[in-house]
Amino acid sequence: MSPTDPWILRTEHTSYAVALDPSGRWAELSAWGPHGIETGPSPMQWSRRTHFLTPADAAPAEHLPQGLRAFTGADLIAHHPGGPRGSWYAFTGADQDGDQALRLHFDDELLGLRTTLHYQVVAGTDVIQRWTELTCTGDRELRLERFDSAAVNVPVDRARLTYLAGQWSQEFQLTQLELARGRFEMTSSQGVPGHAYAPWLAVQDATAPAHGPTATYGIALAWPGNWRISADAEPGGAVRVRAGRLPDQGAVRLAPGASLTTPVLACAFSPDGLDGLARVWHRYERVLAGERLLRPRKVLYNSWEATGFDVRATDQLELARTAAELGVELFVVDDGWFPGRHDDTGGLGDWYPDPEKFPEGFDHFIGKVRALGLDFGLWVEPEAVSPDSQLYAEHPDWVYRLDGRPATLVRNQLLLDLGRAEVQEFVLATLDRLLSSHDISYLKWDMNRPPTERGRPGLEPDRDVEYQDLDAAHVAGYLRVLDRLRSAHPQVTVEGCAGGGGRIEHATLARTDVLWPSDNTAPMDRLRIQYGYLHAHAAHTMSSWVTDAPGLFDPRPRSLAFRFVTAISGVLGIGADIRAWTERQREEAAGWIARYKQVRDVVHHGEVHLLNSPADPTCGLQFHTRDRDRVVVTAWSTGLLDGAPLVPGRPARLRLRDLDPAAGYLDQDSGTRYSGAHLMHAGLPYAWTAERDAELTVLVRT
Repeated sequence: MSPTDPWILRTEHTSYAVALDPSGRWAELSAWGPHGIETGPSPMQWSRRTHFLTPADAAPAEHLPQGLRAFTGADLIAHHPGGPRGSWYAFTGADQDGDQALRLHFDDELLGLRTTLHYQVVAGTDVIQRWTELTCTGDRELRLERFDSAAVNVPVDRARLTYLAGQWSQEFQLTQLELARGRFEMTSSQGVPGHAYAPWLAVQDATAPAHGPTATYGIALAWPGNWRISADAEPGGAVRVRAGRLPDQGAVRLAPGASLTTPVLACAFSPDGLDGLARVWHRYERVLAGERLLRPRKVLYNSWEATGFDVRATDQLELARTAAELGVELFVVDDGWFPGRHDDTGGLGDWYPDPEKFPEGFDHFIGKVRALGLDFGLWVEPEAVSPDSQLYAEHPDWVYRLDGRPATLVRNQLLLDLGRAEVQEFVLATLDRLLSSHDISYLKWDMNRPPTERGRPGLEPDRDVEYQDLDAAHVAGYLRVLDRLRSAHPQVTVEGCAGGGGRIEHATLARTDVLWPSDNTAPMDRLRIQYGYLHAHAAHTMSSWVTDAPGLFDPRPRSLAFRFVTAISGVLGIGADIRAWTERQREEAAGWIARYKQVRDVVHHGEVHLLNSPADPTCGLQFHTRDRDRVVVTAWSTGLLDGAPLVPGRPARLRLRDLDPAAGYLDQDSGTRYSGAHLMHAGLPYAWTAERDAELTVLVRT
C-alpha cells in the first residue's frame, strides 16, 4: 500500500479508516461510518492551511503528544524528570491482521519512548476497541503526566453531546448540551467512576434529531478507577474527544524497559441515533458476558430494606418463606450478618457469620432457606474495614493513609489498599472461604467509600515508583480478585455495586453478572435512572428492585404495578418488607413474578428500543427477539392524565419500531390483533387512569 492509503477496519456494519498524514508523522481518521464510507473523499478532509496553529493542532489525529500538538490539547505528555515536557514521535511501522486488528508504531528516539496504537474489532458487534501501549526504550526514567487511551474525531460543525450525569441516588441522568466551540470535560478522582458522571459519551450533529436515523458516535472507557473524558470543538469543523486515566499523583513514572498499557476505549457507531447506539452497546455487553449470558437472571429478594442491620435468623427465614410463596428464586442477606455489625460503625473486615444472629449455625440457616427452593446469596464489602475490627487491629498498615496525617472516616470506615499483594490475598482467601464453606450461589460486592488519603505508609513519593500509581495498583488488584473469584467459583453469580451506581463500566461489567444502578428505588426516580442507564448498558446487567420507597426527587405516588413493570425491564428483584404487604399485594406480586419469568429471555437477550422518555406523558421500552416473533413492551404513565373518559380524549399511544409491517401480532392478554404497520404507525393504545399507570404487553407474531 502507498503511504497515503488508509488502513481499514470493518465491524459487522461499519468501517473505520485510518491513514498517515502527508508528512508521515502521525495517524489521522480518514472515515468512520457504515460500510462504504471509506469510498470517496474523506469526511475529515481539511485544507491543511493554518494560522497561529501547527498542522498537528488542526489535524483529526488518532493520538498525538505534546510537542507535535502544542496548542489544542495533547493526548500524551511525557518528559524526563526535570526535563522539558514534550515528545516528537515519528511513524516507524504497522502490523495489520486483515480488517480486524491494527497496530501503529511511533518512536521518539531522543526521549526514548515507543508509542503503539492498538485497534481491535469485537466480532459480532459494531465496536472497535482502542488502547495505547507506551514503552520506555531509553536508559532514563520517563514521567507521564497525560496518557490518554485514544482520541476520537467526529466531523460535525456543531456537536450535540449526550452524557450521563447525576449524584448519589440520582445516577445516569441523560443530559445533553450543544458544543459549537470550546471544551467540555468530565472526570472522577474518587478511585471509581463515581456517581457524578459515567465514563460514556455520545456525539451527534446538533442539527439532526437525537433519535431516529441520525449518525451517532459513542465512546466508553473501561476503567474502574480515576478517569477523564474531554471533548473539544476545534477550528475547521470537527469535535475531538479524548479519554483516559487520570493519574492520582499527577504523573506516572516509567522505568527503562518498562511499559504502560492504557485502559480500553470502546468506540461505537450507529446510523440510528441514540436508540440505535444503545443497541450497539447492548450487543457488545452481551459479547463481554460470554457464556455467563446464558445463565438466567433469577428473581431476587434482598432483606436490607426490611431489616437493615438487625439481622436475625428468625426474621430472615420469615422473609424467605414469604418470598418463596411469591415465586422468588434467590434470597440475599445484606449488610449486618457478621460480628460487630449493629450499625455502620463496626464489623467490616471480620467476615465470619455472627453466631448470635445465627444461633443454630450459619449452614443450618442456609439449609432452611434452600429447603424453601431458594438459592442463597450474601452481601460483602471486601475493600472496607472498620477501625474497631480485628482486621484493622492486626493490620493497620493495610489501609490508605498518609504518614503523620489523620485518617478521614467516610461512612465510619476506612479503605483497604487493594494494590497490596497481601491485601489481595486476604480478600481472595476471605471470599474463597465463604463460598467454599457455605452453600452460597450469589455474591453482592459493594463499595461505599472513595479513597481519601491516597498514600501507602513506608513508601516515599520521590523514591518509590509504586507510590506514583496507587490508583492503577488498586484497579489491578480489584480486577485480579474478580478474575480469580470467577475462575475458582464460576457457578456463583456476582453483583457489582458501589453505593449504588458508583462503579459501572466495561471492565467491571465483563467480570460481573449484574450491576446495581442506584440505591434509589422510588418509582419515578428509578424510571429516569434506568432510562439513562439503558442508553449505555444492557438490560441483562441492570438489577432493579420493587420496594415501598417514596420518591426523593419526584414524589408522585405510583402503583405496585408501576414498580414491577419498572423492575421487569431489567433483572427483577424485591426489596420491600413483604411481611407488611397485604394479601392482595402479595397476590399481585406473584402474578408479576410469573410474568417476568415468561419474558425475561426476551428482555435480556433481545433488541431494545427506547420509546419516548420519562419527560413525555407516556414512556416505554420495546424488547423483541431478532426474528421479531416475540415483542415485549413495558409502558408507564409519566405525565398528567387527560381526563378521559369524562371529557373527550383518545388513549395514549406508543409507536413501536422495527417490526414487519405486513405481519400480524397478537396481544396475548387482551386477544387483540394488530398488524405491524398499525403498531408502528398508530401505536399501542393505553387508557391511563390513576389506578392503571403501567402495563406489560406481550405480542406474538402470527
